[in-house]
Amino acid sequence: MNPTKAEPERPRAAEIFAFFLQLGLTAFGGPAAHIALMEQGSVSRGWLKREEFLDLVGGCNLLPGPSSTQVAMALGYRRGGVPGLVIAGACFIVPASLTTLALAWAYVRYGRMPQMAGFLYGTKPVIVAIVAQALWRLGQSAVKRWTLAALGIACLAGAFAGVPPLAILLAAGAVAIAPQMSRSENRSALMGFSMPAIGAGGASAAGLGSIALVFLKLGVVVFGSGYVLLAFLKADLVDRLHWISIQQLLDAVTAGQMTPGPVFATSTFIGYLVHGWTGAVVATVAVFLPSFFLAGMVAALAGRIRRSKMAGAFIDGVNVAAVALMAQVALVLGRASLVDRPTWVIGVASAVLLLWKRVNATWLILGGALAGILLRAAH
Repeated sequence: MNPTKAEPERPRAAEIFAFFLQLGLTAFGGPAAHIALMEQGSVSRGWLKREEFLDLVGGCNLLPGPSSTQVAMALGYRRGGVPGLVIAGACFIVPASLTTLALAWAYVRYGRMPQMAGFLYGTKPVIVAIVAQALWRLGQSAVKRWTLAALGIACLAGAFAGVPPLAILLAAGAVAIAPQMSRSENRSALMGFSMPAIGAGGASAAGLGSIALVFLKLGVVVFGSGYVLLAFLKADLVDRLHWISIQQLLDAVTAGQMTPGPVFATSTFIGYLVHGWTGAVVATVAVFLPSFFLAGMVAALAGRIRRSKMAGAFIDGVNVAAVALMAQVALVLGRASLVDRPTWVIGVASAVLLLWKRVNATWLILGGALAGILLRAAH
């Protein structure tokens, strides 16, 4: 989608900047919550239809790297071309990275991070409500027939059984495409993507070049979500290179959870631990750089893929699997977040305000945070 004469490039750039900067500053809760907030904002603004949004989510879920960040970039591309992609990605990434960098500085200087128990106590129930609302709306678009509903249930069961997310997405696409495979005219219509693989080399010294290679590799091989990053970080940085300890890794992941935006901002924290300010910058740029190219590719090709019957069927399967994966995250998050009467009250009230009063999710997150802080202080 390119800017038109009626909507010139500069106003669109300003619109993209404002929307994704707001998300970058307030989007707590992980990838499922980020995608829910993007769906709410982009569809309500008329940037694209809900079905088109689902296609972008499905395509980005098949890519390595931070899925919600790539959805943000793809949305930016659809709204404003390559400049929109860059603006959306930067506005979503930079606030999280700067906040994580501040936490890393406090961690190194004082030996601990600021406590945010009350903040998380109040915001997590709101996040559950936001994801549930998005699931309802995206599910209505993804489940087009009963066979896709059955496929979604199977994907949800697979997610709880521990099947890797990428395997679920690919299997769902394969099942959905099976009826089309018998039609010979469609056999050559399926489009595929080949993912690059970059080796980190055998670096053992934490120089800037070594940091760049390690995090660039992570940016192109970590499938699933930011949470899968933990296993890769442990294997590379703790076990193989011995740059950080397991406790430092856990503290870095905690910092990534405490900040808005992508969980991959954990890389900023680790880069600072390993090589100070320059290490933080190099690690952040390296881990996110591949996503700008991959997300742009998905956004540019999404419409063309949908026009192919076989590829469209594959994307239908992937979309319903993506909704199932979001549902699994929402159920797990709900079990961990709705732990007592106050959190249930916050969660139910947020759901009511979202569904019936159409309250902006950002205000609900801020309200939940304030309620959580006051409740913790009272106890």
